[in-house]
Amino acid sequence: MVTIHSSYTVIPSESTPSSTLPLSNCDQIKLPNHGCQLYLYTLTPTTTNDSSFNSLMHNFRTSLSKALTHYYPFAGRLCWIQGGRLALLCNAKGAQLFEATSDSPLEDLDDFGATHFVEQLVPKIDYDVPLDEVPLLVVQLTRFPCGSLTLGAALCRAVVDGASVTNFMNSWAKLARGESLDSNLMPLLDRTLLDSRRLHMAPRFEHPEFSPSPLWEGSSKMMKSKPKLATVIFKLTKDQVEKLKKKAINKNKVRGYTSFEVISGHLWRCVCKVRYSGNWNQPTRLTTLVNCRNKLNPPLPNAYFGNATFPTVTPTCSFDDVVNKPLSYSVGKIREAVERMSDEYVRSALDYVAIQKDMNLLRDTFYNSAGKEGKFRGDPNLYVVGWANFAFYATDFGWGKPVCLVPGGINSDGKAFILNTGSGDGFIVAICLQPSHVDALKKLFYEDIEITTSKL
Repeated sequence: MVTIHSSYTVIPSESTPSSTLPLSNCDQIKLPNHGCQLYLYTLTPTTTNDSSFNSLMHNFRTSLSKALTHYYPFAGRLCWIQGGRLALLCNAKGAQLFEATSDSPLEDLDDFGATHFVEQLVPKIDYDVPLDEVPLLVVQLTRFPCGSLTLGAALCRAVVDGASVTNFMNSWAKLARGESLDSNLMPLLDRTLLDSRRLHMAPRFEHPEFSPSPLWEGSSKMMKSKPKLATVIFKLTKDQVEKLKKKAINKNKVRGYTSFEVISGHLWRCVCKVRYSGNWNQPTRLTTLVNCRNKLNPPLPNAYFGNATFPTVTPTCSFDDVVNKPLSYSVGKIREAVERMSDEYVRSALDYVAIQKDMNLLRDTFYNSAGKEGKFRGDPNLYVVGWANFAFYATDFGWGKPVCLVPGGINSDGKAFILNTGSGDGFIVAICLQPSHVDALKKLFYEDIEITTSKL
């Protein structure tokens, strides 16, 4: 059981600009809720006794206050404006910080597979209040009987992407260690860099990423409400990933597939197999996000603070295609989706968003197509987020680097995360599914790596 002992509102340590900032068109397509990360730090009871922990907590708060001076939009709030769009109120209302303890031992986390326990280690956000009262950053620091700590961070999706989160967390950690921020960590706050350059002009490409995703065919999957979901976590060694790369080799490809591409393709095939209910023609597609900072011309600086990740989708395929064709088929479709994201295509996507009259309708189409009209039909698709290229494991607040990082709760059927292990010797895959599919996936995920039939 996790108990919250204290709650703090942390505001910037110095006066910051007060203004209303428009969000970019890339920000606008994101939901105004929070994504969560959960970091694990292994310490000893002597380093986190009451006296030491009080000192640690004080430094944790004051360094956050300093970080919010530089990243002052994170201390603000969102508000609704015309057309279902969002604006950022830079009003220094602050971030929220919780101090907690766990009575349960760290072993009860079961390698973060204990979903009910993980949910207690990330902050709860109250979405029943008006949007302009919801903090953009909420953090929970939980102390375990063994001395170890978990850091659960909830960060507003409409304000930051993975690269921005990395820069913020590492800046905060650096200040906690008593160091100054380098110029490369100073955030670039000008979100007009991702404005449409062709206002009121039609986009130059079709944008299937904003079209409704496939639904289950037939009525067998219809339910009155969404079922409970479960999260399963897999660990892959580098040797296992190399096996997947060898299976996905296509002689027509000049460049070998990336770890992200082969893991995603393998996961897509396995999930289609466990979801299969008799219809090989069932449509499915995979959605992922691409960090477009270096795709744009000129490139966005790495210090850009905001969303610069755009969704991209594979073509709609059938279960038969994904499962029964060679692994190179599904992996190749993912490669095509990622490589589509050129400067011209991203600029066209910005134009597409700019001409939308109702952003709520666009968000609802993109995020909620499986649950229309109150009937949940399950989801035949996969949504994969790549965290493997971000320096999350460099987040050292003076207690050492985290030994593990996982998403702090996934609540969408078919949503998955791929990230590095703390030791750098492999990958972690976390996926949310209906509970009836979990046991089959646990068995299939590793078995299929070893199968060497011609279909793979």
